[in-house]
Amino acid sequence: MLRYLLRRAVQALVVLVGAAVLVFLLLQLVPGDPVRSAMGTRFNPDVYEVLRAEAGLDLPLHEQLIRYLSNAAVGDFGVSFRNGESVFELVVARMPATISLAVAALVIALLISFPLGIVSAMRRGRAVDHAARIGSQIGISVPDFWLGILLILLFTSTLHLLPPSGYVPLTEDPVEWLRHVILPALTVGLISGSIMTRFIRSATLESNDQDFARTARAKGLQESVVMRDHVLRNAMVPIITVAGIQLASLLGGVIVVEVLFAWPGLGRLTYDAVLARDYTVVQGAVLLVAAIFLVANLVVDLMYALIDPRIRYR
Repeated sequence: MLRYLLRRAVQALVVLVGAAVLVFLLLQLVPGDPVRSAMGTRFNPDVYEVLRAEAGLDLPLHEQLIRYLSNAAVGDFGVSFRNGESVFELVVARMPATISLAVAALVIALLISFPLGIVSAMRRGRAVDHAARIGSQIGISVPDFWLGILLILLFTSTLHLLPPSGYVPLTEDPVEWLRHVILPALTVGLISGSIMTRFIRSATLESNDQDFARTARAKGLQESVVMRDHVLRNAMVPIITVAGIQLASLLGGVIVVEVLFAWPGLGRLTYDAVLARDYTVVQGAVLLVAAIFLVANLVVDLMYALIDPRIRYR
């Protein structure tokens, strides 16, 4: 297990370095000067040159890249061109909002997908199966911004039940946090739940058609016992895989939804940084998203061994 973890750590480091290099090079292709954009109407040629020198933008490209990687290796991701704040502190400050939205959306997605996917698989070819498949396909096809607007029109403009936007920290007022998180979490959770429903249905069908399920039924075991102890347990590996990917995607920031609902998370930070050509913030946010996906994949892989005793890491 230790050798496996060390090997995965080395692979993760290589991926992070590759992501850092790729994002750095791609941002060089974006038109515009981040220092000039940050100065706005207060442009002064002398101050402009000083700021470029402080940011290292007057260096050759390869020296800029080496400098950025060296600083990032010790946790220094630079400062924002817009306000001079630490990129690391900016990203960390936005994570609580993103985490709370991601967890709420994942709970909604699981509450939808698990019962719907399992019932659809067990009633294959019947009306409930057709309804679940059509509903999940619609959920996958609907754009998140369109669904979010519909929910705002329904619950805010028509029913006057929920606020259309904004954020209240969970630690300050749990009730107000819940009222503000429902709409964005529903928007993301319905779409994620539709995706997971199809995976859960497919995994359950595949496991249900195996010999061990037929043998368990031939022994006279109750259907609930067959589903719980045999079918679902063997179907959990692909289910956990897609659930882990969905959670990592949500933690990476749902940009459109966070912008639509004025949710101050990582996605909104990245969107604002791109508009302002604040490249250091974009680089820091992308590296964090890459790290989140790597950690999520590692956790999912380790969970395989807990669920399926046939899986061992050496």
